[in-house]
Amino acid sequence: MCTQDNPNRIVIGVIGHDIHAVANRVLSAVLEDAGFLVCNLRTNNKIQDFIDAVQEVDAHAVLVSSLNGEGENWCPGFRSQLAEKGYENLLLYIGGNLVVGEADETEVVSRFRSWGFDRVFYGATDLNWVISLLREDLANGAAL
Repeated sequence: MCTQDNPNRIVIGVIGHDIHAVANRVLSAVLEDAGFLVCNLRTNNKIQDFIDAVQEVDAHAVLVSSLNGEGENWCPGFRSQLAEKGYENLLLYIGGNLVVGEADETEVVSRFRSWGFDRVFYGATDLNWVISLLREDLANGAAL
């Protein structure tokens, strides 16, 4: 999988029974170009897949994508499962089309924040902004 020789190790992947791969590939390429070591789980993942990858590469952050709205069904308990394995301070981001149908952005962000996500990006997001926030958050050394 990924090696541990980069101080900015990031696990990314698409949660749930979601096979939307294009945005995942774009995110991976942008992060790699920015100097991050990306462990890309690609599509169709469960929370345990992310945890296994975090343990394997000793990751600094996890970026979860949901493109078909399954995030709302798969993500409650994500933070608590990380904490059970000793990763309570790991940065945890999520972005994409997080819910089925349309919903108020403030409500969606609040819901995912209540589940322990440090940053929530609902809908189309400027990836340069995400990288800037990720660098800032990693420099601070802990979950928000």
